Amino acid sequence: MLDVLSLDELEPMARARLPRMAFDYIAGGAEDEWTLQENRAAFQRLQLIPRVLIDVTERDLATTVLGARISLPVLVAPMAFHSLTHTDGELATARAAAAAGTIMIASTASNYSMEEIAASCTASRWFQLYIYRDRELTRSLVERAATAGYEALCVTVDAPLIGRRPRDARNQFSLPAGITMGNFKEAARADLPETERESGLAAYVASQWDAGVTWKDVEWLRSISGLPVVLKGILSTEDARLAVEHGAAGIVVSNHGGRQLDTAPASITVLPHIVEAVQGRIEILLDGGIRRGTDVLKALALGARACLLGRPVLWGLALEGEEGARAVLDILRVELDSAMALAGCRRIEEVTSALILKT
Repeated sequence: MLDVLSLDELEPMARARLPRMAFDYIAGGAEDEWTLQENRAAFQRLQLIPRVLIDVTERDLATTVLGARISLPVLVAPMAFHSLTHTDGELATARAAAAAGTIMIASTASNYSMEEIAASCTASRWFQLYIYRDRELTRSLVERAATAGYEALCVTVDAPLIGRRPRDARNQFSLPAGITMGNFKEAARADLPETERESGLAAYVASQWDAGVTWKDVEWLRSISGLPVVLKGILSTEDARLAVEHGAAGIVVSNHGGRQLDTAPASITVLPHIVEAVQGRIEILLDGGIRRGTDVLKALALGARACLLGRPVLWGLALEGEEGARAVLDILRVELDSAMALAGCRRIEEVTSALILKT
């Protein structure tokens, strides 16, 4: 198991273990990486006001997301290319999430197929979808996810193209030999093109993903999948209202981990405004910058149903495989449990906006 006391310790350890191209791909953000840094800074500006003289002898971190019960309000965010960090890739991550009693969101761009991931994961699981220009291919991905037992479709809506990521362009990012995108058999979609002075992923996305996706496509996905649709990448209150109008079951307030539009606000900054706009009509999740149990507590206090955790899971995977990924979730669980007790909360339902210092 990982011998660390906080998730922030993991990144430098993983950096020493991974090839530069792989590390930079995971760690990096768009352009000046302002949004990447702001995701953490915004959490640190929020202050907690604890309540005292409450019996917190027993505490329960469990909650539900879209009706599925999870042991803590933290899901594993959809991330591509887990095999860059460990040979077992998404299979190890899926097992870690199941062991932790939570949901893994498997990426369209996973290195193992969605069917292989499902076979490794006995717990609830979601499938993250990028919409391809080839709509029959997109339909096939959705139908395969439903057949493989995925319980929700998490559609990434903030990536009509890939944000400008200098680290990946400098490294001419591509997948190492032997690693492909497991959901595709055709070479044109299973591999990234070789490029000069450009990320192979950026070139792939420009040629394959549909930059013309609109709200009508949300309705189309609902009609073909039978699965609840969660829209990931919402930062605008107007888009949150439109998500409700177009039948989304939930949204993820997210700036894509600071990897898309640089100088976009931190997810936690806009969360209260989106909660107010939605008025409880759909479930709201949040990702971006979660590194402490107190971060999770703050997100819940501001109205998130649960949080998505990204990069630290991959750092744990790089260091100790499945056990490392599981340890990352356990560290966050212990921190959240402590934070809830010290704040005077026994159950997730008791976490309210009264915990946040108003400025």
